[in-house]
Amino acid sequence: MEVVASAPGKVLITGGYLVLDRPNSGLVLSTNARFYAIVKPLYEEIEPKSWAWSWTDVKVSSPQLHREATYKLSLKKSTLQCTTSRNSVNPFVEYAVQYAVAAAREIFVEKEKKDVLQKLLLQGLDITILGSNAFYSYRRQIEARGLPLTKETLATLPSFSSITFNVEDSNGAVSGSFKPEVAKTGLGSSAAMTTSVVAALLHYFGLVKLPSSSNCLTEQEAAVSNIDMVHIIAQSAHCLAQGKIGSGFDVSASVYGSQRYVRFSPSVLSSAQVEGNYLPDVISEILNAKWDHEASRFCLPPLMTLLLGEHGSGGSSTPSMVGSVKQWKNSDPKNSLETWTRLANANAKLEALLNSLNKYAREQWAIYKHIMETCSSCAHGKWLEQAVDHYQEEIVKSLLGARDTFFEIRFLLQQMGKAAGVPIEPVSQTQLLDATMNMNGVLLAGVPGAGGFDAIFAIIVGEATGGVAKAWSSAGVLPLLVWEDPRGVALEEGDPRSRELSSAMSSVNIY
Repeated sequence: MEVVASAPGKVLITGGYLVLDRPNSGLVLSTNARFYAIVKPLYEEIEPKSWAWSWTDVKVSSPQLHREATYKLSLKKSTLQCTTSRNSVNPFVEYAVQYAVAAAREIFVEKEKKDVLQKLLLQGLDITILGSNAFYSYRRQIEARGLPLTKETLATLPSFSSITFNVEDSNGAVSGSFKPEVAKTGLGSSAAMTTSVVAALLHYFGLVKLPSSSNCLTEQEAAVSNIDMVHIIAQSAHCLAQGKIGSGFDVSASVYGSQRYVRFSPSVLSSAQVEGNYLPDVISEILNAKWDHEASRFCLPPLMTLLLGEHGSGGSSTPSMVGSVKQWKNSDPKNSLETWTRLANANAKLEALLNSLNKYAREQWAIYKHIMETCSSCAHGKWLEQAVDHYQEEIVKSLLGARDTFFEIRFLLQQMGKAAGVPIEPVSQTQLLDATMNMNGVLLAGVPGAGGFDAIFAIIVGEATGGVAKAWSSAGVLPLLVWEDPRGVALEEGDPRSRELSSAMSSVNIY
């Protein structure tokens, strides 16, 4: 039996910083960039001398990183002991495996199905991890070869391209003895990877029934299929692996897809934070805790497109920026509370306007479609001229209201950054974003999540993405092959590499 599960990356368009505190919400879009986890038995049959059935074998392979790690898994404690170099391991995968196995043992003991799980585990676990190219930056390789910074150049890369680590030292020599650092695009690779591994294992064990990759579950179907368990285990594993309890919107998006998110209370993971606690006991408490997160459905209105660009100015440290903002809040409570409140109100207003556009699309599709098509070919200053009746005018006013509200959001984030001493929206980004928002068909343009130099995004009306992408390329910004895909975690039909083989054979490798 082989199980292939996938989970998407994310873009947080509102709620940066605020989403860390309940009950503030954030709007997060899931994307077409996905992580895949392939789980199958390591052995065809159970070894008769399998360490007295107290331990089993686990192998984790990351072909893109040219890494393979092997482990012994304790069937009593659900913990892993690495039997290869620690340089080959990934803590997010380790916690995902341990927490998924511990959850399965906890639940199967209650259901008296522990023999079924025992047999699966004694055959060993063979886990392969693959990430879409969009999670990683190939900008340096493109620039080194003098190729244009375009989506078309990125499209020539074979799917699941190898990620190289070697860097040149001051003498121009290539060094291989260092801790590798992977340049990323900020789509939440660790959350998507953790979620895909947890989902694949829980489906493999028979604890959940993942939705097909061709379907998007309703909220009722998600409850029936027990997807909430994927969220609980993935969220726990991800927090423990990163060494802190974050907001969790990235994991939630990987599980449920595009959504309006309110974080869970950190107290649900209190037992997991105590070093040395017995893992089965920790899992029992986590599964029985009151997870009070909110993940209600949200997606971009129809005929709107998400476009992401890699700025190339160097990445930003999100933990450092978050720490600086927290320090500012504590040192200047009056002004920070005022900014916080205004920003929360602006975020809520933008959400309401986008929801109203979704409502217009449902109720008056033909009129909505006409307005979106006409507005896509001109700048926002002429959008109101396209409306010929009251209903069309209301749609355009919602579009313009969303723009005005987003300008307020950006202004408040800029003010917050200045007060906290961190570049939430750096000056170079501001100039580019202002220019982008003046382009034909552009509704919004901003910095996602915590901001900084990692990436920029635009939400574009109709068919105007080509013009924006071309302008970004001319400005030294690499447009990414990323768009909104509202689906969350999914069961795939097979190894994604087999589906991409034909296209990869005709691609040109830029290395």
